[in-house]
Amino acid sequence: MTLSPDTLLEDARALSGDIADLRHRLHREPELGLDLPRTQEKVLQALDGLPYEITLGTDTTSVTAVLRGGAGRAAAGAAPVVLLRGDMDALPVQEATGVPFSSEVDGAMHACGHDLHTAMLAGAATLLAERRSELPGDVVLMFQPGEEGHDGAGVMIREGVLDAAGRKPDAAYGIHVVSSLLPTGVLASRSGPLMSASDGLLVTVRGAGGHGSSPHSAKDPVTVAAEIVTQLQVMITRQFDMFDPVVLSVGVLRAGTQRNIIPETARIEATVRTYSAANRDRMTEAAPRLVRHIAAAHGLEADIEYLHEYPVTVTNHDETAHAEAQVGALFGAHRYLTMPQPMSGSEDFSRILEAVPGSFLFLSAVAPGADPSGSPFNHSPYAVFDDGILADGAALYAQLAISRLASDGRRPTPAV
Repeated sequence: MTLSPDTLLEDARALSGDIADLRHRLHREPELGLDLPRTQEKVLQALDGLPYEITLGTDTTSVTAVLRGGAGRAAAGAAPVVLLRGDMDALPVQEATGVPFSSEVDGAMHACGHDLHTAMLAGAATLLAERRSELPGDVVLMFQPGEEGHDGAGVMIREGVLDAAGRKPDAAYGIHVVSSLLPTGVLASRSGPLMSASDGLLVTVRGAGGHGSSPHSAKDPVTVAAEIVTQLQVMITRQFDMFDPVVLSVGVLRAGTQRNIIPETARIEATVRTYSAANRDRMTEAAPRLVRHIAAAHGLEADIEYLHEYPVTVTNHDETAHAEAQVGALFGAHRYLTMPQPMSGSEDFSRILEAVPGSFLFLSAVAPGADPSGSPFNHSPYAVFDDGILADGAALYAQLAISRLASDGRRPTPAV
């Protein structure tokens, strides 16, 4: 047995049929949120017979699988540990792709590609198990439900995923496919802030209802809500540095039942994205303060909730350089792209990267022959992901763990 990247990639491609079959079965039967029993069952079937220590979640249908390496192990509790994560949940989207393995569940679809992540990590499980005797440390496979707004990573941390091997991992890596933007097969990441934090601003403006013809005898929450929406945008441009961006978008603005009735309340719901912990903290205070004072200026009150969801996804510089080097070793340096700026989406893998140094990579699964700039992006009912990258993803998962364990703290420099 050899730990050559060439051999690893060859072995991964020999498994490509099995990996694709698992992906298709997952895609046909998508599940939402934290409770994914059929998905969990398929993962356990894929791991059956492999030498993993498996723990199932108690608060979610997660699967944690630990592979104990057998080469020159350090003293008990001191062996290096690497964590690899694949998320498993789908989205409440009605599929419209027309692929032969389309979702058979009404109103649910793997529109973000998590079926690929799960299948690639299951493929990596086989590749790593075949090399168990040569691994000088342990690998933790984190099959995670509930990434799509349910904080499944946070739940798995509470369940003990970071202690599954007996000590906290030395490094953690995740891969996320994209159905647009990048040429097929290209991997991209950057050190530092990679994805934004995500928070929620929920406001109920409370006034006094009345007849639309006599607004002076009421306290109109609609006009106050409209002013709040406008002034939140002004606040961002005047109080925050444009080179450390803050994005606030109102997705819900709701009031009233009829055009000639002034309602009692108006509802505002907004998403807030920030790229630094400092600005996240500032927005936590600044947005509610502005809302409260605008309402008070008009003699009204506002109920305000500021929900902290996911922190900024921050990759470790050394671990990202290590990941870049492994992409070069497996596929050639031309397959890696350093992102010039962060992506505006958010990820609960940020919770893992808060606790463990690591990195996160985007892998383009744009359909062959399609224009990346015009292809439907993740979460679209038309998003299509190419099976052709599954073996590469499985090989990269495995290579990240193998090389990191072998480095004994000495990370290779990026390929040039």
